[in-house]
Amino acid sequence: MKKQIPLGLSLDDDATFSNFYGGDNLVAVATLETVATKESSEQFIYIYGNEGVGRSHLLQACCHATDAKKFRCFYLPLEEYAQLNTEILEGLETLDLVCIDNIDAIFGRVDWEEALLHFYNKARDHYCRLIVVGQDVPAQSKRCQLNDLRSRLSWGPVFHIKPLQDLQKVLALQMRAANRGLRLPLEVGKYLLTHFPRNMAKLFAALELLDKASLVEKRKLTIPFVKKVLSRQ
Repeated sequence: MKKQIPLGLSLDDDATFSNFYGGDNLVAVATLETVATKESSEQFIYIYGNEGVGRSHLLQACCHATDAKKFRCFYLPLEEYAQLNTEILEGLETLDLVCIDNIDAIFGRVDWEEALLHFYNKARDHYCRLIVVGQDVPAQSKRCQLNDLRSRLSWGPVFHIKPLQDLQKVLALQMRAANRGLRLPLEVGKYLLTHFPRNMAKLFAALELLDKASLVEKRKLTIPFVKKVLSRQ
């Protein structure tokens, strides 16, 4: 299911703070949640990290939290909109929160970089909270052509979203399973980690398959059952 927000952009229903295992990122997660719910005075946040660490999940979780408080929010994944006119930014500064995903997608595009530079200024003046995701710490974003934009990206706290360690990945799978009403034994979680790609997105996709199969076949999650289900894929 998808949840609609302004201009028809949508959020993944599963991308919530309660469904995110923080691991070594608890300070970042707590700060993001307080900014999204206006319980913090911070206005600008930049988060970066490798693909698969949950950056997009956190951005969408911010939008869910903002929406739950009846504030107005907007999620903008730039990898999908970089080829569009920058006019999509117009008026967004009047919202309570704007979350910009994958800013790297527009680096090198002078029109977009200038538009985002001006948007930062307008967001500041309207006290619109702005959370931006990138791949690198702003000062090291060499593809960004405008020094002033790099400076804006560092206006507030900058958080590195660290990848989960192996045991943390198992705990994250157990938490996600519990949120689905499913029990994932520790040995089954460890089996998934050693017999499946360790990318969390792929592990969560495997868990979804197992959840559906366990419901259909009315089976608990055991290693033989997991082997059987995943061998079909």
